[in-house]
Amino acid sequence: MNASGFLKHAGALLAIATCAACSAGSAVAPSSATSGSAYRYVGRTLFVNGRPVTAARLSPLPRFASLVPDQHGKKTYEYVFNDYETYASIFDYPKSTSQIGSINGDGGQGCTNVLYGYGKKIFWNIGGPTQITEYKVPDTPIKTLSTSYSFPSSCAMNSSGDLAVGILYASGKGGGYVIIFKNATGTPQAYATPLDEEFFNGYDAQGNLFADGFTGDRSGFALVELPAGSSKFVTIKTSNVVQFPGSVQWDGTYLTVFDQITNEMYQYTVSGTHATLRGTVTFSGSSDCAQTWIVKGLVYCGDAGTNGGEVFKYPAGGSPIANFTGDFDFPLGVVAAKK
Repeated sequence: MNASGFLKHAGALLAIATCAACSAGSAVAPSSATSGSAYRYVGRTLFVNGRPVTAARLSPLPRFASLVPDQHGKKTYEYVFNDYETYASIFDYPKSTSQIGSINGDGGQGCTNVLYGYGKKIFWNIGGPTQITEYKVPDTPIKTLSTSYSFPSSCAMNSSGDLAVGILYASGKGGGYVIIFKNATGTPQAYATPLDEEFFNGYDAQGNLFADGFTGDRSGFALVELPAGSSKFVTIKTSNVVQFPGSVQWDGTYLTVFDQITNEMYQYTVSGTHATLRGTVTFSGSSDCAQTWIVKGLVYCGDAGTNGGEVFKYPAGGSPIANFTGDFDFPLGVVAAKK
């Protein structure tokens, strides 16, 4: 979607920009002024064209500003995944902040074959009702996995190469499942979670899988864990309040959980069924990082609120050091990889 097209939607989106903070059970009627796109909330979950998405909110105006990139010297590729089944916008930061290409049909979220950092030659996209596709950097599809669950939403890989895919919603089956493809191939094993809707997931260095989302009333945040070697998810109690589920990722030291409402990333140590807050990284200049991706010294944001993407220093946080410029259509995800 270009800037002028998005501006046409500004008035309609302004009315719902703050609805993610509404109380459970409230709903916003679909807008008729969005050129065929309907936006509504069920509880705190945003639905676009009848499909649940992992973003917390929308804002009325995109931001197309470019700051001088931080030249850290590595040839890398960044992928901002737009709405499901649309496209991924490709960048080569820090060489530039301008879009250099796209992959049609992609959308949703992504992950790579590292716990954090730049993926090694490949990345995965969870981009449609059943789409789970592996790509060779920069844009060559390698293989597609299949699932009977209709709305996969997120993915993560452990150091052994297993691929965990979160299920936001599964028609007729309920939501909140995580399916795991051993060695990222074959038929997955499905695991039920205490979540009603699974939004994001990530492994830690010990092979424990964490996921977040909403509980059964679609109002309460929850963090859950599948301990390495276990067959059952357990609920993890956080020592602070997380308002809205965001990316779950290991940063090399801590398990991190992003809060889409506060624009903060929480750093935890986990013991048993308790996660203790050890640090908070605050971001300014973004609206809704629907997915974040941490690399050494940086964090990338796919920003559903500004209809764009930003680059921040990590763990410093603060204002963006770079803003991506290009064509965006409701970004839901971001990942980084190198050849």
